[in-house]
Amino acid sequence: MSDLIRGIGVGTGSAAGPVARMAPVPTLPAPRAVADPAAEAAAVRAALGAVVTGLHERAARVSGTGSEVLAAQAMMAADPVLADRAAALAEQGTDGAHALATAFDGFRAALVAAGGYFAERAADLDDLRDRAVAYLLGLPLPGPPDPGHPYVLVADDLAPADTALLDPERVLALVTVRGGPTSHTAILAKALGLPAVVGCTAAAELEDGRQVLVHGADGVIEPDPSPEAVERAAERDRRCRELLARFQGPGRTADGHPVSLLVNLGAPHELAGAAAADAEGVGLFRTEFLFLDRTEAPGRAEQAAAYRQVFSAFAGRRVVVRTLDAGADKPLPFATSADEENPALGVRGLRTAARDPQLLESQLAAIAEAARDSTAQVWVMAPMVSVPREAAAFASRVRAHGLPVAGAMIEVPAAALRTDRLAEVCDFFSIGTNDLAQYTFAADRTLGSLAELLDPWQPALLALVATAAASAAEHGRPIGVCGEAAADPALALVLVGLGITSLSAAPASLPEVRAALATHTLTECRELAELALLADDADDARRKVRSSTAGR
Repeated sequence: MSDLIRGIGVGTGSAAGPVARMAPVPTLPAPRAVADPAAEAAAVRAALGAVVTGLHERAARVSGTGSEVLAAQAMMAADPVLADRAAALAEQGTDGAHALATAFDGFRAALVAAGGYFAERAADLDDLRDRAVAYLLGLPLPGPPDPGHPYVLVADDLAPADTALLDPERVLALVTVRGGPTSHTAILAKALGLPAVVGCTAAAELEDGRQVLVHGADGVIEPDPSPEAVERAAERDRRCRELLARFQGPGRTADGHPVSLLVNLGAPHELAGAAAADAEGVGLFRTEFLFLDRTEAPGRAEQAAAYRQVFSAFAGRRVVVRTLDAGADKPLPFATSADEENPALGVRGLRTAARDPQLLESQLAAIAEAARDSTAQVWVMAPMVSVPREAAAFASRVRAHGLPVAGAMIEVPAAALRTDRLAEVCDFFSIGTNDLAQYTFAADRTLGSLAELLDPWQPALLALVATAAASAAEHGRPIGVCGEAAADPALALVLVGLGITSLSAAPASLPEVRAALATHTLTECRELAELALLADDADDARRKVRSSTAGR
């Protein structure tokens, strides 16, 4: 296997070393007769309890993102409905191991059917199932290998319980066959500062001990790299670190064209790091964390307190608030229907306001209340806008609450193609490239096998971005990008060349984006954008642009 292997790049930098694969998960034994169903049910509950205890112990040994994710996984394992289902199967005569597997598989099927974010949590349930079965059968717990030397970890997928405890001194890089850019593996790899490639189906062929070079930014794995290739990658990383240290402050191109660099924010534990970042504000404040895992919507006072905390941390800076994006991968019992056949194409985002207008009214009132107490520049935008009528109604409701800046997410092709009409009622736009790619190519973004279609370098996707940006410019409306595309320094240059005026990404991604902009003029960005638009496919676009920027 001398050819390069491609997947979805996560993080930055590169690392070379021998492959070490994850230990196999426990294999279910053949079904057996149960002599004492009550004792079998008790053993099932004990195994689940041991999983919960073990996860809490792991969470106590780490901090930050790792601890948060492990605690969330422990909550999943402690779900009484799951325990009752497994115990009921055992009481009906199913042996413990198969009772656990059946119960977990039922929950897993429900997550996969929901799609999106919830589908990516299916790997978490797989890990919980394997741990519970291992506890029950007295087998070693599944987890990362320990070959006694630094290595590149290759796995079908990684569970949060494994990823959160990885030692960056020992694990050089992560490669997974499954997973997407928003999976727990991707999130924690970024937090640990490890180069990673996810959704890489060909990685299943990499055997233990084989030398590989992993390029996190490019999403490329180079098997059997030459010493020269490894040295070139190390030198590139060194130059990159030196370059990043030279550029600070507001984003701008080499000839002074301003490009606002903003952070994405989606959970309370991210606030401190985001506020401390060298950023001009928040380009995407996801508010779903207030609504998830609840049977009813939070009240106005609770919401206002949460928004006030964010606005205070970003006093004097821009904060773009996205109203509740319920539905599809984030179903809520009080906002969405549980029986939609295709939730991703159903009542989600702004469409939920038609079903329950008070839900949006309460949120806008809370945002307005918090904004009155702050010097932050509060902008409010709606998710999943499709037609001008929706945008006009939303903007009217926003302004009725005394919030002067109302905008719309561009996430469906219809909105991108009619941005000129949307601009008549909206003050700004933000392009969500992840969903826009999903709807443009009719491809579920959680499937690693479809990663090629969902590549943000796809010329068709970039053409939609160009169309929306041109319409926004004609009306003097700012338009940003807040998807994964904004975190890629080379692609950021293309986006600016297409007319994008702001980029919003994870705080760790901003230094490289800032440096890339500072070393290219706006004219050069436009030339790179033309190269990408005229490319045959995503790989061709990426190759041509990066070849043109090599050495800068």
